[in-house]
Amino acid sequence: MKKQDMNRDWIATARTLSQALPFLQRYEGATVVIKLGGHAMGSDEAMEDFARDVVLMQQVGVKPVIVHGGGPMINQMLDKLGIESTFVNGKRVTDKTTVEVVEMVLSGLVNKRIVQAINGQGGRAVGISGKDANLMICEQTNADLGFVGTPVDMDPRIIRELGDENLIPVIAPLGAGKNGETFNVNGDTAAGAIAGALKADRLLLLTDVSGVKGSDGEVLTALNSEQIIELTNEGVIAGGMIPKTQTALDALKEGVRAVVILDGRAPNACLLELFTEHGAGSLIRDTQPTIRPQSA
Repeated sequence: MKKQDMNRDWIATARTLSQALPFLQRYEGATVVIKLGGHAMGSDEAMEDFARDVVLMQQVGVKPVIVHGGGPMINQMLDKLGIESTFVNGKRVTDKTTVEVVEMVLSGLVNKRIVQAINGQGGRAVGISGKDANLMICEQTNADLGFVGTPVDMDPRIIRELGDENLIPVIAPLGAGKNGETFNVNGDTAAGAIAGALKADRLLLLTDVSGVKGSDGEVLTALNSEQIIELTNEGVIAGGMIPKTQTALDALKEGVRAVVILDGRAPNACLLELFTEHGAGSLIRDTQPTIRPQSA
């Protein structure tokens, strides 16, 4: 029989698993809503890694709920179909033709790609949109922007029922209007509304940045609502980070325990955030934050 020597990598792996025990216990039965977008959707390899992490999370007792975006894929399809877009203050006008393409891409191409990736890793995922079972009823956000909606009435029963059957919901950010319209909803906004309706333990917003940064450019590992407002007023939080932090504040008001803005480019970002001491991004909650160790 061949003798196999222990090496440092194996020992480190075993130590990591052992240190994860309290976090595995902490999140058993917890609902975690993950907004998938950016780099994590950019390649087959990244999608496969994300899907494997989601299946592992469910395997250890977490109840994952995936909400995805798909802006680049929508743009590609509009270009392919020769549909020209108009913009108001830098935001795309979603007319009737455009919203049909949006629904086709989000509920079809993008949603089913994520479902297939999770199923390919041994999970059981089901793709839906906010229109299914009246999950997300919307009102028009701005008449100038066309069929862009803001969630105003949430019914998360379909998500709970899927979770009870050990199915992983994968949700396209589309909502139904009260008069039968279809509305395109910002992915972060949809994820925040769904997390709030579920009173989720965590909302993880995967981005292509390392987290919320302070005035010195360093990532702030933990913040509360007051600090978010203060940094926004000072102009430290600016640009594309503003809607993400606003989503976090709105979700906290609706009963989400904590929101994390984390770097989806980092390997196993969700696992690092949930099951290690240092986490993987900026943790936002209403209580006074405790500084978390920086990840290596």
